[in-house]
Amino acid sequence: MSKLKTFYLKYRHGIPLIIYAALYLTWFVYLEKTVTKGYQIIYMKLDDYIPFCELFVIPYFLWFLYIVVVICYLLFKDKTEYYRAFIFLTTGMTIFLIVSTLWPNGHHLRPLVMPRDNILTAWVSNLYGTDTATNLWPSIHVYNSIGAHIAVMKCKRLEKYKAIRIGSGILATLIVLSTVFIKQHSVFDVLTAFIMAAVMYVVVYKLDIVCTIRTIRSRKRPRPLAE
Repeated sequence: MSKLKTFYLKYRHGIPLIIYAALYLTWFVYLEKTVTKGYQIIYMKLDDYIPFCELFVIPYFLWFLYIVVVICYLLFKDKTEYYRAFIFLTTGMTIFLIVSTLWPNGHHLRPLVMPRDNILTAWVSNLYGTDTATNLWPSIHVYNSIGAHIAVMKCKRLEKYKAIRIGSGILATLIVLSTVFIKQHSVFDVLTAFIMAAVMYVVVYKLDIVCTIRTIRSRKRPRPLAE
């Protein structure tokens, strides 16, 4: 029991992450079931010039592993950067949920018939079957990939691991590209995700909101009475 208590006290900062994940998934599933018609169509002319390429379904699915690995590593190895990444990711994800709730949106970019018949197009078809072409703006795949890569680059423990930092950048880039090449998102979703990420980068890293919150909390703590 003492080991369990020690583990809890050391890593209890992960509890908000678990709670938020449950709330996010519940809200997202609700939107997926309710936003089925009457939504705003998202489209840019540039979308027409981007070909469908099923190969990009691989980095698209790797996104799930990428985000989990980065956030878990920070959770156990770098508490400060974990807090920064947590605020960065959850703020953007919450904005996405609010936008999708108040301004239902979707697109008509998916191919009606797969141009080829192979295992990768089968993966894309399965993805289309489980993830509707609604609730897209801004792209959380893009936004979270940017956030995860920033977190990797800011983590002091990973400074000497050049291969990991480069690999993170390559994977994040491929994930961003995957969203438009498998027709999961419009270019508009991608561009606005970058804008939101830029704003949050200033708030979280330049203004260092984590240190600001810690300073405010320390000031509120009662000072010991003078003897």
